[in-house]
Amino acid sequence: MPSLLDPIRLGALSARNRVLMAPLTRARATRDHVPTGLMVDYYAQRASAGLIISEATGISPQGLGWPYAPGIWTPEQVEGWRPVTAAVHAAGGLVVSQLWHMGRVVHPSLPGRGQPVSSSATTMPGLARTYEGKAPHVEARAMTEADIQAVLEDYRQAARNALAAGFDGVQIHAANGYLIDQFLRDNANFRTDRYGGSIENRIRLLREVVAAVADIAGPERTGVRLSPNEERQGVNDSNPEPLFEAAAAALSEIGIAFLEVREPGYEGTNGKAERAPVAPRMRAAFRGAFVLNSDYDGVRGQATLDAGEADAISFGRPFIANPDLPRRIAQGIPLSADDTETWYTGGAQGYVDYPPA
Repeated sequence: MPSLLDPIRLGALSARNRVLMAPLTRARATRDHVPTGLMVDYYAQRASAGLIISEATGISPQGLGWPYAPGIWTPEQVEGWRPVTAAVHAAGGLVVSQLWHMGRVVHPSLPGRGQPVSSSATTMPGLARTYEGKAPHVEARAMTEADIQAVLEDYRQAARNALAAGFDGVQIHAANGYLIDQFLRDNANFRTDRYGGSIENRIRLLREVVAAVADIAGPERTGVRLSPNEERQGVNDSNPEPLFEAAAAALSEIGIAFLEVREPGYEGTNGKAERAPVAPRMRAAFRGAFVLNSDYDGVRGQATLDAGEADAISFGRPFIANPDLPRRIAQGIPLSADDTETWYTGGAQGYVDYPPA
């Protein structure tokens, strides 16, 4: 069986190892969602990953509701990303852009947002992050078919912009309770049209978004992230096994390069699985590279490869404090702990000041 340090083919991309960097929101862009110089240093420090999946990146003002998160819909944002991708490439790495629409998680207080949109007229539980602090979420407006067509075009343009910014490809964020997940799962999607009800209908938006993006970037440079087995931001499903098996089969049919599945273990620090993992059924239905994520270290990641459960592992939090994570795994060097208080605070502290081992 392959080692975590062995190379892997991800569609058109030849990754030098199977230690991928998972997307991590860090809130270091400007208020106009333009990448900054600090982000150049941060990503370059982590370029030894087989593939970096960028932090979630908004495809439009409508779809981005996280303060200081980056976007990719304006020329200024595209220009801001170019030094980031150039620095990763100069360090020998690969990086794809994770394309993000947050759906009902967007708060209307952010400039130019308006009422959030979703599969149905529902309200995200809890409080939203805004520039003025935490605020209650507001009810989303159910998307019309015209809204859906407009969002598909936003995804197409975001894919064009990502390639123009120098990214090696894209990943579509379809997990964690954001827009596509709000269509997929039955406790958030109450539609009676062709986007609701049956599993075939609920995966329709996922299929259409992926097909639209793959038409621009090429399926061989397109990935998808899904989160099948837990409640995320109030979104869940009563029967996830057939739903996500069908989603994986649909993505396989499109021919995407890789599928990343975030599924916590029974003792995960970022959540606890509610039932047996769905990932094995998804892996059996998907022909491309299969990537697992959530609470892995090097030992557990290698054991997962040895068991044939995945082709690669994406590591999130370990990459925050361990910019040289592949080397640490290879040499058995203990991992440094990250400072959770600096995850979203802006500035260099807790961002680019973690030293290599």
